[in-house]
Amino acid sequence: MPDQLRRLARRVPLALGRMGSVSGDGSGDIFLAFSTANPHVADHAIASVKIFPRAEITWLFEATIDATEEAIVNALVAGRTMTGVNGETVEGLPHDRVREILRRYQRLVEPR
Repeated sequence: MPDQLRRLARRVPLALGRMGSVSGDGSGDIFLAFSTANPHVADHAIASVKIFPRAEITWLFEATIDATEEAIVNALVAGRTMTGVNGETVEGLPHDRVREILRRYQRLVEPR
């Protein structure tokens, strides 16, 4: 339901904060949440939908935060050295350093 999706989207900044980010005045952060749970609901004048009861949605909040943290780490390690406008070069982050920093700040969960 729209209100549940709004509540999920509001959890994304929690993951950003866990990873050390702060949203500045001009950051332009936008977070979207959508569902594919009821794909044909718009095809009918009257439709039945499946929703999570309010008391059962907490695990989705946690999953949203975890998935956002994972996406941030993936973005950090996916970046490669590149040269852009006016010859400006930005170096890709070495994966071992990223792991070291994440470990230092207890943001890396080691496989068992």
